[in-house]
Amino acid sequence: MAAEAGDGNPQPGRRPRSRLIVRLGALVVARSVLVSVVCCIAGSIAFLLLPVLAKNTYVSENALMPGSANPMFSSHDVLEANRFLKEIIDRGSAKVTGTEIAKLIGQHVVDVGAELYYHKFHPHGNQFHPIHFFSSITSTMEMQYNSSCTLFGLNSVGIIRAPRGDGKEAIVLVTPYNSQNIGQSEALSLGLAFSIFSLLSRVTWLAKDIVWLAADSRYGEYTAVDSWLKDYHNPSFLSNSGKIGTGVCFEENILHLLDQLKVKGPRYNIFKRAGTMAAALVFKVIDKNEKEERDSLTIYAEASNGQMPNLDLINIVHYLAVHRQGLRVKIGSVHSLLKAAWLKFVGEMVHLFGKLTKHLNPKWKIDITSAEYVEGTATLASSIYYQALGVPTGSHGAFRDYQVDAITLELSPRFSLNNENNRSAFLLRGGRLIEGVIRSINNLLEKFHQSFFLYFLTAPHKFVSVGVYMIPFALLIAPLPIVAAALFSGNDSLGVSTEKVNQEPGCIGSSDAELRSGSWKWLQAAKVVFMIHLWAIIVSLLPYMLSQFPFMTPITLLLVWAALSICTLLIFYLIFGACSTHCGWELLKSVMIAAASIGLSLMSVINFSTAQIGAMLIVPMCLLVQPLRKQMQAGVCRKAVLVICNLTLAVVGFPPVALLIAKGLCEGFGKAGVGAFWELAQLLWSWNSATYLYLLWIHLPCWVLCFHILLYPCIGRSSKA
Repeated sequence: MAAEAGDGNPQPGRRPRSRLIVRLGALVVARSVLVSVVCCIAGSIAFLLLPVLAKNTYVSENALMPGSANPMFSSHDVLEANRFLKEIIDRGSAKVTGTEIAKLIGQHVVDVGAELYYHKFHPHGNQFHPIHFFSSITSTMEMQYNSSCTLFGLNSVGIIRAPRGDGKEAIVLVTPYNSQNIGQSEALSLGLAFSIFSLLSRVTWLAKDIVWLAADSRYGEYTAVDSWLKDYHNPSFLSNSGKIGTGVCFEENILHLLDQLKVKGPRYNIFKRAGTMAAALVFKVIDKNEKEERDSLTIYAEASNGQMPNLDLINIVHYLAVHRQGLRVKIGSVHSLLKAAWLKFVGEMVHLFGKLTKHLNPKWKIDITSAEYVEGTATLASSIYYQALGVPTGSHGAFRDYQVDAITLELSPRFSLNNENNRSAFLLRGGRLIEGVIRSINNLLEKFHQSFFLYFLTAPHKFVSVGVYMIPFALLIAPLPIVAAALFSGNDSLGVSTEKVNQEPGCIGSSDAELRSGSWKWLQAAKVVFMIHLWAIIVSLLPYMLSQFPFMTPITLLLVWAALSICTLLIFYLIFGACSTHCGWELLKSVMIAAASIGLSLMSVINFSTAQIGAMLIVPMCLLVQPLRKQMQAGVCRKAVLVICNLTLAVVGFPPVALLIAKGLCEGFGKAGVGAFWELAQLLWSWNSATYLYLLWIHLPCWVLCFHILLYPCIGRSSKA
C-alpha cells in the first residue's frame, strides 16, 4: 500500500490534480470581468502617472564630456558671420537666380580650404504606392525619369578632412534655405553655419570629418536632405568617373549649369563623400513674433514611424544650451491641454496624493506641483502624438532612415534681428553651442549606444523610458486574451442543442454536425474576421487608384473612397454573409479580440505611440460591445449605460473621427473639415507612416466587427465575459 501511495501514477477512479498554473489560469478566465475592470483602471491610472514617473535626463556616455573645453568661437567669427549675412542679403535683394546663392556659398567654402561640390536633385513625387511602405519614398531612377528637367534644386556641400582622423567617420551640419526667396532668418542661419565651418577648418582637434550641407529647400527641407542622403548611401554607376547628373537631362546638363557658376575650385562636379555619419545637426534661425526674456532654443527629435535619436544627443544640447549659453530650451507641447480644467483637477489630485505618500513614507518622493504635472502631460501628449503620426518633425528625419542620430535646432532671438548688437550676441551664443556639440560628438570613439532610443519627453530635462511607459500599455491589452479565452470556453461549454439555436429569432439554422463541432464554429467566426480584414486591405489600396485621377478635390476623393469602401463591404457580405450568422456573437467577439490583441502587439514593435493610442480606443470598444438586443434585456440603468458607452465608442472609435480628434487636440480644430481626413491620410501614406496601415488594417476591421456585433440579429447567450 505504501508503494502504491508513493507511486507517481494517479490511482484508478481519482481525478489527476491539475497544475497550479492551470488552476490559476482557469480562475482568471472565470473572473474575466473583474480582471478586465482592474487592468483597465490600473492601466489608465498608470498612464496618467507617467509625468510623475519621469526621470531627469543625464549624459550616459562619459566620453562626450560636454562643456569640458573652452569654446574657440569668438567675436572674430561673429564678424565673419555678419559679413557673410550682408553678402547674402545683397544678392537676395538683387533678385538674382537661385544659383547665385549657391555660387556665393561655394566660393567661401573654397576660400577656407575645404572641398566643394554641388548636388543637383529633383523634387519628390508625393504619390501613394503600396510597395514603397517601409522603404524610400521614391526610388532614384523613378524620380529622375518622372521629373521635369526644369525643376531642380542645387545643394552646396563642403567637406573638411579631419587632421587627426582616418576619414572613417563624419559629422554633418545642415542649414536649409530657400534659394528662390531667401529671408533674413535663413541668411543669418547660413552666416552662422559658415562662421562655424570656417572655424572648424582652422582647428587641430578634429578627429571626424565635417560635412556642411547648405540644403536648397525650394521644394521642401526634407526633399533636399533626403535626395542628398540617397546619393550619399547609394552611389550611381551610370555616369562616368563619378560625375553627378550626366546623362539625366540632355537639354539642362548639370555640367553646363555648374560651369556658369565659375567657382574657383577643382572638380566641383564630382560627388565626394566623407566617412560614416556619427551624427547630424540641422540648425536654423527663426525670428518669432512673440518676444521672450531670453534667447530660446527649440529641439525637434521625432522621425518617421516613431523613431527617436539617442537621448544623449539631446542631453548634451540641453546641458550646453542651459548651463553654458543661458538659452531657454523648449520642446513641443499641446497648448489646449495647458488650459484644460480637468487636467488641472487631476494635477491637484496628484499633488495631494504626493503629499499623502510623503507623510506615510518620506522615501517616496512624488512631490510634483499641479502646474508641473499639467505642463509635463501637455509635453508628453505632444511627444506621443508626433511619434504616433509617423511624420518627421523636420529634415533630421531623413537621417534616422539611415540609422544616423540627428535633431533639428531652432534658434530664436529675444530681440529683432535688425539690431546688430543683439544679433552679434545671439550669434556668439549660437556658435558656441554648435561648437560645443561638435566637440562632444568628436570625442566619441563609437556610435551613440549608451542612452535610450525608446523614450517620451515630458520636459527638455525629463523623460519616460521604455521600461516605464510599457506598463500602461501592457495593463490595457492584458484583458484581451483573457476575455477571448473566457468567451471561447464559455461558448463551447454551453453545449447548445440544435433546437435551441433554431428557436432564436433572426438566426439561420445550422446542421447537427456543425453545432456539435466547436472547432467548426470557431472556423466560421474566423471566416468573418478574415473577410473583414481582407476588405480592409482592399480599402487601403483604393487611394492609390484614386490618386491617378487628377483635378479632384479632397472632398470628392474622400466621398468616392467612402462609397467604394461601402460597396465593397456589401459585396463581401453578400458573398460571405451566411457564415456570419452560423456562429454565435460570443465566438465572433472572441476571434475579433484575439486578432486585435495580435495587431496591437505587432504595432507596439513598429510604432509604440500608435499602439498606445489605439489601445485606449480599441480595448474599451472590444470589451464592452454586445448586441443591442441583448443590452435591451438588462435593467434600465445598466441598459442605458451600455447603450451610451457602445454608441459613444462606436463614434469616437471610427478611424476618421479618432484621427481628426487627435489632430484637432494637438494642432487645433480650425482646419478640421470634411476633406481633412483625405489630406491627413495622404500625408500619412506619402511619408510611409505605419499609422496608415494600422488605421486601415487593424483599427478599421475591429471597428466594423464591433459594429457587426452591435447589430447582431440574434439575442446572444449569456457569457462569463
